[in-house]
Amino acid sequence: MKILVINCGSSSLKYQLIDMDNEDVIAKGTYERIGEESFLTHKINGEKYVLNHPAKDHKEALDFVISQLLNKDYPAICGLDEIDAIGHRIVHGGEYFDHSVLVDEDVIKKIEACSDLAPVHNPAAVIGIKACQELMPGKPMSVVFDTAFHQTISKEKYIYPIPYKYYEKYKVRRYGFHGTSHYYVANRIAELMGKPVEDLKIVNCHIGQGASICAIKGGKSVETSMGLTPTAGIPMCSRSGDLDPTIVTFIMQKEGLSTKEMDSMLNKECGMWGISRVSKDVRDIEAAIDENNEMAKLALEHYKYKIAEFIAKYAVAMQGIDVITFTAGVGENQIRVREGICNYLSYMGVKIDDERNNVRGEEAMISRDDSSIPVWVVPTNEELVIARDTLKLVSNK
Repeated sequence: MKILVINCGSSSLKYQLIDMDNEDVIAKGTYERIGEESFLTHKINGEKYVLNHPAKDHKEALDFVISQLLNKDYPAICGLDEIDAIGHRIVHGGEYFDHSVLVDEDVIKKIEACSDLAPVHNPAAVIGIKACQELMPGKPMSVVFDTAFHQTISKEKYIYPIPYKYYEKYKVRRYGFHGTSHYYVANRIAELMGKPVEDLKIVNCHIGQGASICAIKGGKSVETSMGLTPTAGIPMCSRSGDLDPTIVTFIMQKEGLSTKEMDSMLNKECGMWGISRVSKDVRDIEAAIDENNEMAKLALEHYKYKIAEFIAKYAVAMQGIDVITFTAGVGENQIRVREGICNYLSYMGVKIDDERNNVRGEEAMISRDDSSIPVWVVPTNEELVIARDTLKLVSNK
């Protein structure tokens, strides 16, 4: 069975075509800047093709992606009948969904109802679903939610200390994100350690452009850093993370900012970019540190400290930690960031091995043998989780 996995962003479309007989990726790519000077990066058979092709919306982008999957010069498939099902990543499922489901009109309406909670991502995902319905009518489709994995968090941990009526009226609560990634890494580290996931207390650090920390006990999320939206938690490349809430109203009053302007600032002008003014890319910030840029050093040190702080906090949530894992762009590749975070945890007996830590994008234990808590790098694979869930749902249909 071949499954097409689709992840629609506000102006992007990522995809993978996976052969579920062996879980091999047949082709994958990313369509960027949809609605502007858009282009597609398409990868197949170890080759990469960068194609400048204007797409005014996700439907046009998906139409061109299909044409590349069928391209006679480097065909991934010979016809659309070879695609057996489609799986979509959805950022926010609210309280409606605690597991993946097949798409129907009621599901689409509920995804749309959560758009206030994910105004950038959910509407784009719905456009992607409807484009697939039009371009590949009759194909079974599933939706896999970033928030679903965190529905096991208990109420005293997800509720906010604000008037309860706002939870009743608007469902204002902690939801958490990156659930598909946290789920994958938790189960993969259990395999690597040769232990049942039910027996482990895991802190997974999904740190990339967006970043969240998750406490996973017995294979279930019991606490996570992101909240109502993906802006909360640790500082990120350009998102603020947790703040004294009065900072928001104070700056709005002083600068005369609208709610839309303030929201944009918190998501696009804060985090390491806000402190350093160097870059939103950790690699650039590390390069600036090597050139003695003090603001870059401050930004990265704050970032590492806050991540370590959350890890330590989750020892309380689970009454211990059996393993710490790093994943996503920064977690998988930035050697000095991992080292710096773990150095803050040395009081807990965490010890990093310099030679083992000299790894990028590979599964590896990076702690010393005498570390009180083993530390691993585990590259995430959200697309495979989506494909597996889709296969299960379609097979049980």
